[in-house]
Amino acid sequence: MSTGRVDRSWCVVVPHHATGARLARHRLADELAGLVPPALLADLVAVLAELVGNAVRHADPLPGGVVRVAWRLRPGRTGPLLSVRVTDGGAEAGPRMRAAGTDAVDGRGLHIVAGLASRWGVDRDGLGQSVWAEFDPADCRPDLIPAG
Repeated sequence: MSTGRVDRSWCVVVPHHATGARLARHRLADELAGLVPPALLADLVAVLAELVGNAVRHADPLPGGVVRVAWRLRPGRTGPLLSVRVTDGGAEAGPRMRAAGTDAVDGRGLHIVAGLASRWGVDRDGLGQSVWAEFDPADCRPDLIPAG
């Protein structure tokens, strides 16, 4: 499950539609299977699905009706360092964590992202906004660190 000392990046464009999250999840899982521990891959897939889903529900699309999804894998001291980034056309109100009651049907997405990722944030530029999350095995659960 070694990536060697190689820095790898991927970027895909998916529709600004519910199917975009499914397409992004499958692409990320296909590209990173065997390169990262399965527990880490499951967390990455969950976070990516939340970020793309939020972009579709709460933000405008990029030109062409799309969302840009990118991820990067680089070697780290204790295992692979990973980041995911979802760029959309932005919204009037930026992403924020909300309080969700026990009966609420939504409002937990960024809490999930914050709970699984080492850190996350939002960048804004002339194109729109990017919500990103980083995963560092040194900050994660022991089952996310490769054996060996």
